[in-house]
Amino acid sequence: MTAIPDSETAWAAVMRRDRSFDGRFVTGVLTTGIYCRPSCAARHPSRDNVRFFASGPEAQAAGLRACKRCLPDDVSRDQAAILAAIDEIRQAEDVPSLSALADVAGYSPTHFQRVFKRATGLSPAAYARALREERARDALSAGDSVTDAIYEAGYSSASRFYDNTKGRLGMTPSDWRDGGKGRTIHWTMVDTSLGAMLVAATEKGVCCLSFNEGEEELRERFPNAELVRGGDVFRELFEAVTAAVEQPVHATTADIPLDVKGTAFQQRVWAALREIPAGETRSYGELAAMVGNPKASRAVGGANGANNIAVLIPCHRVIAHNGGLGGYAYGADIKAELLRREAK
Repeated sequence: MTAIPDSETAWAAVMRRDRSFDGRFVTGVLTTGIYCRPSCAARHPSRDNVRFFASGPEAQAAGLRACKRCLPDDVSRDQAAILAAIDEIRQAEDVPSLSALADVAGYSPTHFQRVFKRATGLSPAAYARALREERARDALSAGDSVTDAIYEAGYSSASRFYDNTKGRLGMTPSDWRDGGKGRTIHWTMVDTSLGAMLVAATEKGVCCLSFNEGEEELRERFPNAELVRGGDVFRELFEAVTAAVEQPVHATTADIPLDVKGTAFQQRVWAALREIPAGETRSYGELAAMVGNPKASRAVGGANGANNIAVLIPCHRVIAHNGGLGGYAYGADIKAELLRREAK
């Protein structure tokens, strides 16, 4: 989440009614008990009576209510802008520029970038790339020729496809069509305080982390890949993963490379999961709101279930709406222990 500006910057934005600051904070007027958007057209209050809040709920917790003129909590305009931009991305032959998408949305480029990423978990450019990669995967999985799949996904040329997906698909288009044949995955089993842990990685990063599973389950996930147990080259990576599990308070997972594949929606959910700070939890509904679709709790649950990388993509931080642990692929005991360690 973008940090709230300092008070002088925020007040200056309010005085000029700067729409580019909408969504970054709200202005609370203590004498009237109302909070507004920075761009609210109402008469400016006295600076001495103003306090800035990061969000509407934070202002409400301080006893304020939303302005009926500027409707600071109304996200319908943002949602309409995002849907219009996504439609533009889907129809465009090439990835539209940020400025072009901002024009469609009616926002400044900087503000639109912030609104879009807050809603989807990806920048407009990253969303466009993910959408095309998803189409290419689907076409290749359906048995289409490589060339047909490239053009069906919306790429103007084969060279554009290879340039745009280099380093992200992890496999060549032919590999995708053949179910991963020719890919090498190194793996190992680690005895941890949570039980036996399987860690597997490609040359690009960790592709699987699970508990109480072994080679059989790994082969089910990657049926056509070459599985190689151990490997000195991966020892340091596997040790970093183990430290992240055993000592989550002290370990930093952001530097551990991942090789994870998913649909555009799954990538948004997984990115949102990694934004939940250690020691905190979110409900499925809250996570759905983080990816811009508050009604998609069931779909979010499906994306959680499709996550092959436990802990590093922390789906254990998602709990039931009533505060209960909810489900977890590796059992409630492991989930509870992970949360207990992070809560320190």
